[in-house]
Amino acid sequence: MPTSFLEIIQLPTGEYALRRADDESTPLVRIRFSDEAKEMLQDNDLNVAKAMITAGLEAAGSTTDDIGDMDMEEEDTMPPAYNQTVH
Repeated sequence: MPTSFLEIIQLPTGEYALRRADDESTPLVRIRFSDEAKEMLQDNDLNVAKAMITAGLEAAGSTTDDIGDMDMEEEDTMPPAYNQTVH
């Protein structure tokens, strides 16, 4: 599979999105800040969105590595990811 370059764009709605540079269809990730958050960030919302996307990509890469190292028995004891609450 060929390598795709990823880009961060700002959508007309004001949301930031991560998408494949060669594909203008549905973004892979969207980030929307509330008005209160935008006010707190004082025009740093793009920098925060970049940091969030970078952290997410790093976490996804780490998770993929961890899954490759698991035994089949460990998979049975893992709680479903969609059932976890992140604070």
